[in-house]
Amino acid sequence: MSKWDEKRVSLGGAIIGSVVTLTIGFFIGIGWNQFSSNFLPYLGVRTKSTNDWSALDEVYTNLSAYYDGEIDKTMLVEGAKKGMTDALGDVYTKYMDAEEAKEYQDTLHGAAGSGIGVVMALRDGYTRIIRTLPDNPAEKAGIKAGDIIYKVDGEEVYNKDSDTISSKIRGEIGTEVEVTVVRDGEEKTFKMKRETINNVSAYVEYEGDIAILTVTRFDNDTGNIIRKIVQEDFAKKNVKKVILDLRNNGGGYVSAAKDLVSLWMDGDKVLVQKSKNEGEDVTYANHNQAVLKDLPTVVLVNGATASASEIVAGALKDYDKAHIVGETTFGKGVVQTLLNLSNNTLLKVTTAKWYTPSGISLNGEGIKPDQEVILTYDDANHSRDPQMDAAKKYLKELK
Repeated sequence: MSKWDEKRVSLGGAIIGSVVTLTIGFFIGIGWNQFSSNFLPYLGVRTKSTNDWSALDEVYTNLSAYYDGEIDKTMLVEGAKKGMTDALGDVYTKYMDAEEAKEYQDTLHGAAGSGIGVVMALRDGYTRIIRTLPDNPAEKAGIKAGDIIYKVDGEEVYNKDSDTISSKIRGEIGTEVEVTVVRDGEEKTFKMKRETINNVSAYVEYEGDIAILTVTRFDNDTGNIIRKIVQEDFAKKNVKKVILDLRNNGGGYVSAAKDLVSLWMDGDKVLVQKSKNEGEDVTYANHNQAVLKDLPTVVLVNGATASASEIVAGALKDYDKAHIVGETTFGKGVVQTLLNLSNNTLLKVTTAKWYTPSGISLNGEGIKPDQEVILTYDDANHSRDPQMDAAKKYLKELK
């Protein structure tokens, strides 16, 4: 077994051990009654519970009496909060301490600083580079698709999620960051200066009468950007067919996804959101904006197509508005609500699930392509794109 196989096998045990240790440790620091009255209300749990917590109180009583060591109650409480949310088994529900909460809020409000220009996602048990953005530090330094992100500034992060790794890579413009990757079992270290990343949310290219519309994420203004492109340029370019490239699009605002879908669908059901607390809510496409409804369309997707971009792909597939090419999408079909807690901490909790218009759950399943075409890391690193080739071939063969 290689070093990297050993690290991967041990990760699950480490996570389980951490959750158990943190949760038990909490009851060393404070009693259950204090916990239930001070913390549970933030989770929307009634404090007058009929559950029997005596078994937990028994652990607390014995550990507090026999534990041989110093106890930092603040760390135990913070650890217990993380342990409680982690124990739910939902990767999207997360407790953030004050520092993590600030970084997350900065990201939401566009104050995340600069970076190196990479798209990352979980693949084969590790966070890997999916692609490098053109004319950005990572590409210039020699980082390649498929690389496992092992360390950032000497700190091991191979067992962290992509959001955590991203926050460590980002920083002030001009500052240096050192990223160590693993490629073919070997470690490679790259030193780069952070830059403002050149990565617009949407752009278009033309090949004959085919418009290739690429949407990298769904920002507040993405819908307006795309609508302007379609209204001002498509007629001039005599566009008769469309390729919508949603590969590596991790999502964003649902409203922007709705605006995009509305170019093909007129007032139709786009998304169904279901919650045990809030019931069912339906999102419909805009009216009188479906200027592309009669144009043959291919949507390109892959394993990093997630969230809002899956809403688009799922709706267009359900209504037979597009032919889906590529790989099964990520499968993130849940809604998170942000709850502000005491001491500037934050709880991001899953509150609802998404379904396509026909009732297919997006979460954990993803959107399966009509035509599966794999793009390998080797393809990406040698500028080959069999998925795009398949999309063009499909459209050109249409009568």
